[in-house]
Amino acid sequence: MYMTATPHGYLLSCLSSPGAMEDTSSQKSGQSKDVLSSLTPEESPAHFVHVRLEEYEPADFSTKDLILQKAREVCTCNHQTIITFFCRLFPVLDWLPRYNVKTQLLGDVISGLLVGIVAIPQSISYSLLANQDPIYGIYTNFFCNIIYVAMATSRHNFVGSFGILCLMIGQSVNRHLQLAGYSNDNGGSSLVGNSTSLSNGTGACDRSCYAITVALSLSFLVGLYQILLGFLQLGFVAVYLSEPLLSGFVTGSSLTIITSQMKYLLGLKIPRHEGVGSFILTWVDLFRYIQNTNICDLVTSLVALAIIVPVKEINDWYKEKMKAPFPIELLVVIVATVISYYFNFEERYKSAVCGDIPTGFRKPTLPDINLFSSLAVDALPIAVIGFAMTVSLAEIFGKKHGYAVRANQEMIAIGMCNLIPSFFYCFASSAALTKTLLKESTGTQTQVSGLVTSLVLLLVLLWIAPLFYSLQTSILGVVTIVNLRGGLRKFHDTPRMWQVSKLDTVVWWTTMLSSTLITTETGLLVGVCFALLCIIFRTQRPRATLLGKVSNTEIYEDQSTYKQLSSIANIKIFRFESSLYYANKDYFKTVLYQKTGVNPILLAAKHQRVEAQANADTGNSKSFFSTRFDCLKPAKKRTEEPPADACPPSIDMHTLILDCGAMQFIDTVGLSVLKEIQHDYEEIGIQVLLANCNPSIRHRLREGGWAGKTDSGGQLAFHSIHDAVQFAEWWYHVQQEEGKEKKDALLDPEELNFQASL
Repeated sequence: MYMTATPHGYLLSCLSSPGAMEDTSSQKSGQSKDVLSSLTPEESPAHFVHVRLEEYEPADFSTKDLILQKAREVCTCNHQTIITFFCRLFPVLDWLPRYNVKTQLLGDVISGLLVGIVAIPQSISYSLLANQDPIYGIYTNFFCNIIYVAMATSRHNFVGSFGILCLMIGQSVNRHLQLAGYSNDNGGSSLVGNSTSLSNGTGACDRSCYAITVALSLSFLVGLYQILLGFLQLGFVAVYLSEPLLSGFVTGSSLTIITSQMKYLLGLKIPRHEGVGSFILTWVDLFRYIQNTNICDLVTSLVALAIIVPVKEINDWYKEKMKAPFPIELLVVIVATVISYYFNFEERYKSAVCGDIPTGFRKPTLPDINLFSSLAVDALPIAVIGFAMTVSLAEIFGKKHGYAVRANQEMIAIGMCNLIPSFFYCFASSAALTKTLLKESTGTQTQVSGLVTSLVLLLVLLWIAPLFYSLQTSILGVVTIVNLRGGLRKFHDTPRMWQVSKLDTVVWWTTMLSSTLITTETGLLVGVCFALLCIIFRTQRPRATLLGKVSNTEIYEDQSTYKQLSSIANIKIFRFESSLYYANKDYFKTVLYQKTGVNPILLAAKHQRVEAQANADTGNSKSFFSTRFDCLKPAKKRTEEPPADACPPSIDMHTLILDCGAMQFIDTVGLSVLKEIQHDYEEIGIQVLLANCNPSIRHRLREGGWAGKTDSGGQLAFHSIHDAVQFAEWWYHVQQEEGKEKKDALLDPEELNFQASL
């Protein structure tokens, strides 16, 4: 409700507002109106419009009714709800009937073929990273694509083996191989000490068999975690993995992957270290055994790097002009395999090769439930990272191409891509960055391209796989390292990140270093905890400033940031740029006293001492309130001046306005602090006003008794700073005139006649 801008209308609006000062005396009200009408334009708060908003009635519902309503919706079973349920669980039922063969099929086929060609060497190389035989990487990419087609809401994601997940899987597998007593070399199936029989239908299990058993059991748990989180609508957990955190984790993991692949490039047989300091220990071993470098593997690796890296860079530079990137990785793999076969690198130079890669599919198996207890912790970070990467890529390309992505459905989809393939000798997977970018850049329209990619991998599984027998593992290491260039390029972004946000840069470096120097899983945990601590630190010690007014406007801004701002006489406007809660309550009071220069507790004690001394010396029983206003703005000199020590310390402020616009919430401790501050400042005659409070804070204030009293202006909360400033100016003039009247009433007639003669 808007009132007129006249002084009389302004007074009525203040009196009619909740929490405003009430005048029970009509004579007193008339005197106040006379005072306001007699003020000059400079003194009078002109053009004041007080806003009174009426709130909606809160919805009347109980938690029990809400639970019952949701239960009825879930348990309702009819033809339409069943169709809707399956269409949401399997989005392919929704988009496949509307698939346009003429406009979409060609792009999907071309994209699927190109991604399949690139996926062949990467599937084999990432198997090496996961401590698995090459065939299992092809299995993983084949099965995951088929399942993701049916359950995904993203049209562009490629789901399969991902370097960082393969690193984490390989670390877990290697740890369990050591616990089971298997030797640490990667070739052969030697047992140390004992033989192991597993209850998964495989009978006596060699090193390779035990490794895939651990990996598929781990994949089962990862998928189970992701599905449970999806059905419980807990997809929001990924928001705690910020972009600087994920970027630092990817870079740190990339350094770890490169370190683990260096032994293949040099042809060295060194133990695979795990745990804290594995990064440094691996480099120590590399230099310790560098004299044993296989020259054939080293030369092959250098030649492959010299060919692949420049071509990949050219693909990146001219990706806008090229219809499809040149498949240099596959070409190098084919040529290297042919050269290795004809020159017999394995026998003549003792180069490590992939060896026999079987064709066809193996019979399904069950995960080893005996491993679940030891794998449960390892599966959790893999599940979180896999989901975060999948949803992040899905949302990026969904936004770019204008379609919606459901995060919880993506979590269920990627969970199924890990759960179901675990019965078919597959390890954990997620959306793969490089292949997703390739898929999007080559014109894919729908997930039909994933089926085409699976067909390409099927050809490899049925006929082509044995041809890679002579492929050197050093070439696979080169393929893995080359695809980590994106993670290493993040180092070039850190100076720019430092300019934008120093705290985010610290989060990036902390996550990167901890992921590299400690362990991958620990690095992720350290990064998450440190990022959360940074958020807490930001709210514990936020920015706090005093505001000034922009001339001839109703805009108030930070005086320490902007020039040419004018201060309001005897009014301080304080902004606290964070929510007020138990962790920052002490800092709030400290910075408030510091910025305003008024500590009400100390001043109240001084006022009490001065007032007690004045009463003892003169016997004067004047109110403290009128004495304060004599010191704030003295009236005309009287005939007899009081002693200097009888006047309390001067205060250049009569109103404190707290700008609550940056506060999202206040808890019970924060409310108590506001009430304490209001009481302390009121003791020294300073009123406290709140401005820009959001509805939730207003509700908390109302429930906490802040606006319960109506005899003090300090209980008011205004919708804008300017509204509060105008009220404060009016309040000051009213209180000054009332104090003057009370003072005159206490003077004798002779003193009044003397002042009149002056």
